[in-house]
Amino acid sequence: MKNIGIIGGTGYTGGELARILSMHQNVNIAAMTSRQNAGLRVSSLQPNLKGYTDIEFTESIPDSVDVDLVFVATPHGAAMKLIPGFMERGIKAIDLSGDYRLHDILLYEKWYGHEHTDPENLENAVYGLPEFYRDSIKKADLVANPGCYATSAILPLAPLVRSGLTEGPIFIDGKSGTSGAGMNPSQRLHHPTCGESVIPYSVGLHRHTPEIETVVGDISGKDTSVLFVPHLVPIIRGIISTCYFRFAEEVGQEKLDALYSKAYDSEFFVDYVKEPSIRAVVASNHAQVASHADGVSAVAFGVLDNLVKGASGQAVQCMNLMLGLEETEGLKAPGLGV
Repeated sequence: MKNIGIIGGTGYTGGELARILSMHQNVNIAAMTSRQNAGLRVSSLQPNLKGYTDIEFTESIPDSVDVDLVFVATPHGAAMKLIPGFMERGIKAIDLSGDYRLHDILLYEKWYGHEHTDPENLENAVYGLPEFYRDSIKKADLVANPGCYATSAILPLAPLVRSGLTEGPIFIDGKSGTSGAGMNPSQRLHHPTCGESVIPYSVGLHRHTPEIETVVGDISGKDTSVLFVPHLVPIIRGIISTCYFRFAEEVGQEKLDALYSKAYDSEFFVDYVKEPSIRAVVASNHAQVASHADGVSAVAFGVLDNLVKGASGQAVQCMNLMLGLEETEGLKAPGLGV
């Protein structure tokens, strides 16, 4: 049995981690932290977990608690201050913020607006997308969990850019539910504002843009330019990213289907489908991808639950690999469907 700690246990991703891990057969939630709620039972703030985990929040993980791996579910900027201490103690870590996703420190500081204080671990962190970095994740001490939008775009794009058939910039239209913005209320998330609307935001400024460019470039072996426009839609969970691109030569649907089948037929959590559906994957670690070829241009779709495959579920998938457990353990559940 592996002991696990969750840093930042009151947010959506922290709560979702606890929900998934409470049903995992090979791990024990040894500690969950919350500076503001230390001393309170986890179930008092996460009532869905009553009877599944009855531990109390602590300010930090006590020295008396022996943990094998910690999930750091804090805002960006906080993780880089915590993770060096875990690395020094030989504790594996998965960061769910953006602090370790971009190995280029200048790129990080440009997009996140502050200094990165842990360049050594930044350089060594492994990007936590198992479908393309599985072997590296197995050997990693520190994994940077991918962003939700980034995962929903990279999964449909990767088989194509890896083939060398695409050329020119990629345009991505992303749509996400309101849980993707976190727990803090804002005017944009106020129901009368977003309840019957589709709202573009952070156009040209979203931090998942350099992440998508970096990972797609790594997979393709060439520089990639991405124009990413996210939208808020009036649902709670779920993302759909629609990716537009061009081929260097005419490509038919049959060839496109073969590329996706080769990439994902053996992947339990990624399904290549004709018509992707957010409801088909909500509350699960499954993602759906789809494509449509139109001569020298094409469109590809990525669909997932932003809190599961887009965050906590993918983190647990990485944890399983890092700890030598079955990759699907604790995650074998279908989407809700309706």
